[in-house]
Amino acid sequence: MPHARPSLSELRQQAADDINAALPGVDARLRYSNLGILGEVVAGAAHLHYGYIDEIARQSVPFTATGEYLEGWAALKRINRKPATNARGTVTFDAANGSVVPAGTPITRSDGVRYTVTDDATAASGSVSVAVVADTGGADGNAETSTAMLLVAGVAGVANSGTVDDPIRGGADVESDADLRSRMLDRYAAPPQGGSVTDYPAWALEVPGVTRAWLQRNLSGPGTLGILFMMDIVQAAHGGFPQGTDGVSTFEDTGTVATGDQLTVADYIFPRQSALAHVTAVAPTANALTITIAGLSGASGTVQTAIATAIATALRYSGAPGDVTNLALIEVAIAAVNGSAGFVITGISCAAGSIVGGGAVGNIQSNAGALPSLDHVVFA
Repeated sequence: MPHARPSLSELRQQAADDINAALPGVDARLRYSNLGILGEVVAGAAHLHYGYIDEIARQSVPFTATGEYLEGWAALKRINRKPATNARGTVTFDAANGSVVPAGTPITRSDGVRYTVTDDATAASGSVSVAVVADTGGADGNAETSTAMLLVAGVAGVANSGTVDDPIRGGADVESDADLRSRMLDRYAAPPQGGSVTDYPAWALEVPGVTRAWLQRNLSGPGTLGILFMMDIVQAAHGGFPQGTDGVSTFEDTGTVATGDQLTVADYIFPRQSALAHVTAVAPTANALTITIAGLSGASGTVQTAIATAIATALRYSGAPGDVTNLALIEVAIAAVNGSAGFVITGISCAAGSIVGGGAVGNIQSNAGALPSLDHVVFA
């Protein structure tokens, strides 16, 4: 049974009772009593001590440890906090042919996020495309195609304004305590076994930006493995689905080499995998759902947006690719939104799956390799 920590009020009461019991005839509860003041001082000090003991207890077990203490517990299982990563991509500027944008040229986005050109680039056909990297790590450095960019310092023959050509991707924030703790506890529960079924998803989750991962055996025949993974934060603009092409590591002898996010994961796993394994990094396909809800057509835009967000969040916890998603998962998510009383789900359409039972509403069976994701909600 956990120790019940006394409150400050209880400690003050106890100190006053002890003083009164030790000195008959005095009253430590009087407002201006010297003994009462001393009792409150002692109670306050004891309260701080209890707080310190609570903190020690919290950091003394991996289940509740935080910050550097959590990192210490994780390090015992060779689990390290994933650092922030810098986003990379391409920006295009109109430019006179032959103009050169040198490496190190600073570029900024309209909201102040700064980037640096990584390689010299020479203009041709009236424009110049430069490879850039975000100056600081984190998801804030990611940018979509056509995002406006500006040269911080002018370059002869090159327009000051340009746009993102190849999406700037790969920026991920420092791993949170919650995500680190989840990976750590998984490792305590399933220690590495030289390439077991639990090892491969764990290795994929060590890659910055990867939030979910699954193993598919015999992907292309005996001895082949598929690592399916999601990047729910880094690739939020794409529903969390990795951007690139499926394939194997650069170091693999056979097979099509992956690109983009899939290549990052494949290259990370290659030196860790079993010598006989042939691993392919795979992006799940999207089973895009259109959900029709009756009874809330008059709800405010705020409520409708909150409902869509709640459904999208719930679908993240619907299981592995190809699993059945229970209708109750969606209903519970909607019901938790204030202002959603009276809703009725009247229809669900699937892009890569079917409704169990064949009706308009029911549990959702996603196709093999597909994950349910919310396309849009219709409030009828």
